[in-house]
Amino acid sequence: MLNRRGLLGAGLSVAAMTGVGRAQTTYPNRPVRIIVPFPAGGTTDLLARLLAERLQSYWGQAFVVENAGGAGGSLGADRVAKAAADGYTLLFHNLTFSTTSVSLELAGRASHDMFRDFRPVSLAAHVPMIVLGSKATPEGTLADFVAAARKSADSSLYGSTGPGSVMNFAMEVFRRDSGLKLDHVPFRGAAPLLQELIAGRLHLGGDQLSTSLEFIRSGAVRPLATLSSERPTALPNVPTVRELGFPNMEMQGWNGLFAPAATPDDIVAKLTEGVARAMKEPELRARLTALGADPIGSTPAEFAAVLKRQVDGVRPLIAELKLVVQ
Repeated sequence: MLNRRGLLGAGLSVAAMTGVGRAQTTYPNRPVRIIVPFPAGGTTDLLARLLAERLQSYWGQAFVVENAGGAGGSLGADRVAKAAADGYTLLFHNLTFSTTSVSLELAGRASHDMFRDFRPVSLAAHVPMIVLGSKATPEGTLADFVAAARKSADSSLYGSTGPGSVMNFAMEVFRRDSGLKLDHVPFRGAAPLLQELIAGRLHLGGDQLSTSLEFIRSGAVRPLATLSSERPTALPNVPTVRELGFPNMEMQGWNGLFAPAATPDDIVAKLTEGVARAMKEPELRARLTALGADPIGSTPAEFAAVLKRQVDGVRPLIAELKLVVQ
């Protein structure tokens, strides 16, 4: 028979367990921060804000997007890696996570590990990466640019969103495989890169299609190739880099949600369900499609498999190219 103290202790234990259960099943019960590791205004920032609006409407708690740019997205990612694993600090990143993570790892400067320190929650959307030329670029494709550049003794300037970024990686592969003379001009975000490309002070550049689609349609910049394995639905006449003879540049664009590694399963499951629900909403799907994005809403396992394939593919190339995140 339990004595009074035993009954009291048992009661406290049951209450504690019940309280924990309530805390987990009622997540979120306070505001959630979504860290975007790039400046405001880019595609990843836009998609994060659209997703945050949906999650807030589902669960009645604020989902606040915070921009923390720098070092190809690694500074913002580091903040989330070191945050409490309680579901209240999340990361919304893009495929640059793959290239910067490998670059930092190979340089011995990684303060976090993409697979050790994060839990993939959901691949929200596929967003093609597009190689762009200025209006002065000969009309056509990346192959036409190569033909014209080979007639010049001068180097061509290309812009990216920073050392270690996807476009930095892709253009360094392009430099190697084409034999062209290319000089890199890094920017802190897609907006200033596009401004310089539109002004004609860069020959080449690029970012996610969503960022540049309106400028492509207006004729301010020229789409030369997509890094994706298939032509973009929004731009079916733009060939893939593989079609143009540069298969090593190929990378599937994505935007997705991550949580710190020790985040409880039930919180990750709820967030995964929330992303999937959002990506099925007709209004949101229409907005993303208009931006050239393909809504997905994957499971954590599916997202993890995409990440592993991508990292395994770029690691040997980044090692050879000696890309460095600054």
